[in-house]
Amino acid sequence: MRVLLIGSGGREHALAWKIAQSPDCEQLWIAPGNPGTAQFGTNVDIAGDDAAAIVGLATRERIDLVVVGPEAPLVAGLAEVCDAVDLPIFGPSSGAAQIEGSKAFAKEIMFEAGVPTANAHVFADAVAALEFARADGGVWVVKADGLAAGKGVIVPDTAAGTLAAIAELATFGGRVVLEEKLSGVEVSLLALCAGERAIPLLAAQDHKRLGAGDSGPNTGGMGAYAPAPMLPATEAAALVDVVFTPILRALAARGTPYRGILYAGLMLTDVGVRVLEYNARFGDPETQALLPLLKSDLLDVLWRTANGDLPAITLEWHDGVAVCVVLAAAQYPSVPRTGDIITGLDDLPAEVLAFHAGTALDEHGQLVTAGGRVLGITAVAPTLREARQRVYAAIERIHFDGMQVRDDIGLRSEQ
Repeated sequence: MRVLLIGSGGREHALAWKIAQSPDCEQLWIAPGNPGTAQFGTNVDIAGDDAAAIVGLATRERIDLVVVGPEAPLVAGLAEVCDAVDLPIFGPSSGAAQIEGSKAFAKEIMFEAGVPTANAHVFADAVAALEFARADGGVWVVKADGLAAGKGVIVPDTAAGTLAAIAELATFGGRVVLEEKLSGVEVSLLALCAGERAIPLLAAQDHKRLGAGDSGPNTGGMGAYAPAPMLPATEAAALVDVVFTPILRALAARGTPYRGILYAGLMLTDVGVRVLEYNARFGDPETQALLPLLKSDLLDVLWRTANGDLPAITLEWHDGVAVCVVLAAAQYPSVPRTGDIITGLDDLPAEVLAFHAGTALDEHGQLVTAGGRVLGITAVAPTLREARQRVYAAIERIHFDGMQVRDDIGLRSEQ
């Protein structure tokens, strides 16, 4: 099978690594890719949102399947463009992808489908949201309506913090969602979806805040581990009819049936599970922890999902625990510094994986930082404690100026 993978981050490096292991993978292209993905296929200098160029490449190279990593091309309608030329694609239509593209839409369809979620109010703009928040005097989670690369949500601790968050997210423009602040344990549950059917993956836990102890600003994710013990596989399977099936039915009823991977960000509260958000793609960095545990042929799974053949899929998993720790650039998550030389990757143990996220080669061929989240270092071991020990021992060998790393990924569950 000839495969075109869209994206350039750590998630895409992990997908390329796993797809290339399939005996059915004849050739793999990645658009645009990064220095890590180049180890497993051919990087092509095409932006993920350049649908015309993507279809042109797919036609020239006789691509059998397009796999989309990031959300932006999906929200922009890449699936419709591929469908128009009978090009199989793993990823939802733009209508279905609005479940991530618009937080206001996501709340609307959750309420419509009866999915358990936090109460929320949607405002046309930041001015209206500020007026409500001042009059209410409460503490609300503040969300920018559109895509914000994982940084469009602020969870304040005070009423004053709510007002400040609204002002900060006003820079994104458009609607603002104020959501009830919930307490509990967050966990990520992804499912392969086609039509009204869903097959859950292992649960994972992301760490959103920049600093240890969940301090500092929200980021795209500073690390993850899987499986998450607070949501065992049996309980995750039982949640399908609560979290996924109602949404899939509601989307199908609107004429936008879902195909691809659907990510549910969950809060395990004292009164039950509540859905915080949905994403229309593989999580990042959850994917870097999940795929090393997947025993099944990923390419076969992606192909069958894209063609609506979920009944033929049985997911098999390796024993053990995977921990992925993100190494971030100086000044992330504001305006990350780039161009810092990265060393130490050649010294990593063979059992430790280094997924490139924000890297590039400079004019001298040296690997340098080129984005906010630079690398995702993943280790698998029989226990969470051992996996943490392996990954952090490996990270001690890696260096770039200004490197930011949390030292507590998975620590709470280990204790």
